[in-house]
Amino acid sequence: MSTEIPLLLQQLHWIGHDSFRLDGPPVVYLDPWRLPENSPPGDLILISHEHSDHCSPDDIARIRQEGTIVIANPTAAAKLDPPVKIMRPGDSTELSGIGISAVPAYNTDKRFHPKAAEHVGYILTIGNEKLYFAGDTDHIPEMKDFACDVALLPVSGTYVMTAEEAVEAAKVISPQIAIPMHYGSGVIGTLDDALRFQELCATRVMILQAEGAD
Repeated sequence: MSTEIPLLLQQLHWIGHDSFRLDGPPVVYLDPWRLPENSPPGDLILISHEHSDHCSPDDIARIRQEGTIVIANPTAAAKLDPPVKIMRPGDSTELSGIGISAVPAYNTDKRFHPKAAEHVGYILTIGNEKLYFAGDTDHIPEMKDFACDVALLPVSGTYVMTAEEAVEAAKVISPQIAIPMHYGSGVIGTLDDALRFQELCATRVMILQAEGAD
């Protein structure tokens, strides 16, 4: 892959925890939660699974407008007002000019995110670039088949990968840029986890400033 900084990073905003926004058009939200008051409406809203820090009906309602497309795995879709497009691991679609692939996200040695629950991460194709949003996951064998320019990886441990395990995931995925997430919200994980990931990771790591989480 090119050594140039991916252009999509100019559109990417970390809201906090696992929540991101891509400015468009279209405007894309990933697991919107604890959104700042001035958050713009979304054109696409992607939800990885049903846990309340990832699937927040109140936050989704704030940025949902006529024409907004909401995508979720089956367990999250059950919590949301229709219409919701359901995607399971292995599904792909193209909406608003963005390619969307749902990929597996699960725990290998803990019970919080079982593989059978069909939780997902997403790989978005935006122009010629790809963004991987891992969701809540461990380092799983399927990652060897993921190709992306930017990878958003959880690093807090307990419910997801530790910083050290995320380093191994980044090694397998081999993005240009890895961005740590799942920390700093008071749920689990701290900046120290992100810094540990940055220290150990051979991939270039960017630590983003949260835009306005409570």
